[in-house]
Amino acid sequence: IGIPQLWDYPAVFGVHRLTENGTVPIAGDLDRSFAPPSPAVSPGGLRWLDDGSFRCVVEDRIVNRVVEVRPDGTWEFVGPSDRSVTGMTVRRDGSAMALVSTSPTDPGELRWWEGGEERTLTDLNGEFRAKLIEPEHFLVSRDGVDLDAWVVLPPGDAPVPLLLNIHGGPATRYGWSFFDEFQVYAASGFGVVACNPRGSSGRGTEFVRVPVGRWGEERPPDLEDVLAVVDAALAGFPRLDADRMGIMGGSYGGFLTARILPLDHRWRSAVPERGLYSFTSFAGTSDIGLRFPRMYLGPWDYDDWSSLWDASPLSRAHHIVTPCLIVHSENDYRCPIEQGEQLFAVLADRGVEVEMLRFPGSSHELSRGGRPKYRRERFEAILDWHRRHLDVTT
Repeated sequence: IGIPQLWDYPAVFGVHRLTENGTVPIAGDLDRSFAPPSPAVSPGGLRWLDDGSFRCVVEDRIVNRVVEVRPDGTWEFVGPSDRSVTGMTVRRDGSAMALVSTSPTDPGELRWWEGGEERTLTDLNGEFRAKLIEPEHFLVSRDGVDLDAWVVLPPGDAPVPLLLNIHGGPATRYGWSFFDEFQVYAASGFGVVACNPRGSSGRGTEFVRVPVGRWGEERPPDLEDVLAVVDAALAGFPRLDADRMGIMGGSYGGFLTARILPLDHRWRSAVPERGLYSFTSFAGTSDIGLRFPRMYLGPWDYDDWSSLWDASPLSRAHHIVTPCLIVHSENDYRCPIEQGEQLFAVLADRGVEVEMLRFPGSSHELSRGGRPKYRRERFEAILDWHRRHLDVTT
């Protein structure tokens, strides 16, 4: 499972047969990743059947699904389609599967699929499920493409502030699966809005490569996609208060947050987290430093780094006026903490209200796999920041 060449990324991770003449794609017409990044699959990889076929979990738009690929390369989906599968093993004759699957209101249970029917074997999250809020999925059309978007509203009819959450990656996605952040923010009185702009995974090679070579533009297509979703959410969900809007995101989400803020001054609070803000220093400090810029920006001349600077949020950060809480981990090797320090320095110098929250001994994965104490403190700090600036008293 992988891509033929390093510089093909961002791309769909396919299955390939290794021959003496190189690799040959199997089921290449599927154009879906056999290694879903979010939610991840464990155990992942191929599960072989006695007839030479295999099954694997692939990402398919907003869900993870099981696909069966036959020896001749033809394929079909099997099993459930209304949730995301995060674990799968199969009986060797293909007649049954044990699955772990999740939905926005179900962190996951073990299920048995056989003969086209499914039954749930565990009830580990029954009491917890009763407290969860069902998101509403909607589509936003832009440039001839339907973008997947969600809104998660607290119970009741009262107006609520809009809190935009931008995913990481960019070649990952939000989907029809459990995500603790949406539930925490909605339960705290915010109307959460999220989407999969072009550049997200799950929809094939052409979709995931849209931002390549475009981040040097003032308004690249993925940025415009996100703002179009915000406008559609405000128009379609009257409870969302256009005068109380917050924005946040981690990694690529932090990058895009910092790209949006200089252009759109509607936001009253912002939390850019573990973001890439300067390609010029990122190229020499990140664990993917020289590779990632080439993958997304293209080659550059070592005598002229202007293409890296033009794509950097830091080159426009002096236009930011929104109060910002910058969140970063001190042992982040993907987006080193110097990225957050540079953004903090510019905003502080410009007189923007800004604070920086640093987590010692923590990595890029803090929000997902960090110390429980730090993960709780992170939530508390983010909620406090948005509450203060968006007048939330819940």
